[in-house]
Amino acid sequence: MGENSSEKKSGCGILNAVKRNLWPRRSTSTGSLPIDDNINVKTANSNSKRWRGGSDEASFFNSSVNGPEASPKPCTKPPPNHPKPPAVHQQNQVRKPPDEATRTTPNQGYVNHGRRVPKEAVTISGELESMIVDHQKTKGSNNLVRASSSNVMLFGNLGNLRQPGGGGGGGNSNSCNVLDQLPKTAREDVSTPNGKYPNSVMGNVVKKAVEGKRTEEQPASLCKALSTRMDPETLKIMGNEDYKNGNFAEALALYEAAIAIDPNKASYRSNKSAALSALGRILEAVFECREAIRIDPHYHRAHHRLANLYLRLGEVEKAIYHYKHAGLEADRDDIAKAKTLQTHLNNCTEAKRLRDWNTLLKETDSTIIAGADSAPQIYALKAEALLKLHRHQVADEALLKGPNFNVDDCTKYFGPIGNANLLVVRAQVDMAAGRFDDALAAIQRAVRLDSNNKEANSVMRKARAVAAARSNGNEHFKASKFSEACVAYGEGLDHDPHNSVLLCNRAACRSKLGHFEKAIEDCTHALNVRPGYSKARLRRADCNSKLGKWEASLQDYEILQRETPDNEEVKRGLSAAQMQLKKQHGEVV
Repeated sequence: MGENSSEKKSGCGILNAVKRNLWPRRSTSTGSLPIDDNINVKTANSNSKRWRGGSDEASFFNSSVNGPEASPKPCTKPPPNHPKPPAVHQQNQVRKPPDEATRTTPNQGYVNHGRRVPKEAVTISGELESMIVDHQKTKGSNNLVRASSSNVMLFGNLGNLRQPGGGGGGGNSNSCNVLDQLPKTAREDVSTPNGKYPNSVMGNVVKKAVEGKRTEEQPASLCKALSTRMDPETLKIMGNEDYKNGNFAEALALYEAAIAIDPNKASYRSNKSAALSALGRILEAVFECREAIRIDPHYHRAHHRLANLYLRLGEVEKAIYHYKHAGLEADRDDIAKAKTLQTHLNNCTEAKRLRDWNTLLKETDSTIIAGADSAPQIYALKAEALLKLHRHQVADEALLKGPNFNVDDCTKYFGPIGNANLLVVRAQVDMAAGRFDDALAAIQRAVRLDSNNKEANSVMRKARAVAAARSNGNEHFKASKFSEACVAYGEGLDHDPHNSVLLCNRAACRSKLGHFEKAIEDCTHALNVRPGYSKARLRRADCNSKLGKWEASLQDYEILQRETPDNEEVKRGLSAAQMQLKKQHGEVV
């Protein structure tokens, strides 16, 4: 049977490893398997009807086709107290089945659909199907699904991935039902628009939809049945190949699979740290490297890798310590680089103490260039300096360029007090950009982490006052009570005099009241701190046109035209300003 079928290469690295090492060569898909009607296939029950288009396992179990009959082996099942591999806290992503074996025609069905696998089944697929049948019966469900070596999708303990975007961001899920991930038959009425399943695909990694159902318990026996039969060293070698080829997410999955089998191997932890680092998940990489050194305190490569990570995080003393324990992995240049970085960090501390914001801005840039490119505290210092210099837009951009670590990871690494300080700066930047709800959420979390932080409490009072003033002003403006709205926005500006959103809103009120000069002043103030604030520029252009200041109005409209070329209001204002300016110069229109 195996000689008559052409082997297809699977898109799943872990599944390939299983096939090469454990299963005989055979087709990877039931749908792609040629059927010879002249071959009589024996089944466990002689009275059962043979299914056309059946699975490759049915023929594989038959020993009368290619060789002598093997003695039947009992279908093994992990005992209830079998230890589970450590859960991997990542988002659920699974590999795409190689031949789309999940797709069937109305005349086809899966072999053994709705009945137990015969005891003669000795492969892992037989065990998996038996487990699924038992699981469905215990759950009281009649919708049975079938798992085979070609269409089972590995996840959970075999290395589920979290998609980056969150820049080392959040959204971990460590409890999902394997049965929810297995393919369904055509009898279960799965809608497949355009012949494709509703998953977003990146390479050969299939990302489960966000709306996927989560359960409270993960039946680890299915993954265990596969993981315990794989060689972790083989998985590591495969992961190394993916890492060298730049497939860091797939390498991470393979390293996690190896760790699930042998969690006490330092090299697996160290390699996982390298993959996490390449994906920008620096804090998680640090945690894995620490675990590798805990397992093997004399592992030089792990010490060197951890030292490099500490350097990127601006932890110079820790970096130097691990460089000294890295043996031949480290050299003099590493130590010299760390000492240079320490000099810039000291300069940052001194500049902040002296409230020399321009020097602080310069030194934070030098610190980032010197190697601390993933240190959130450095980006926070830079943003703070820019806020003090009333450059709110650049401060927002500075934080966006910095690392976007998960808040819980930051608390775990920097501690509650350290993370509270980071959140205070984040709240101030959000408030300056007009994201009042985000600012309140950030500062409230900071106060919960460090209730004794005086600056955090002060910023929280300020954020609440500004948000309340904006809300009151908006209510008055909607009711056409422009004078009352102007007063409300002014009360917010008493707490935050340079808030661009409140300034622009008050300008709108003053424009409605005919106070165009004062409205222009507010808009100019807002644009000084946020040059890209289009709403303030449009409002200033409109006020200048109403005052007959066509040159100033035209200047703003031209900038807006470049920024928003499809804005109809801008087009009309620009055309009107050009026409009026020509009339002033005596030109024929």
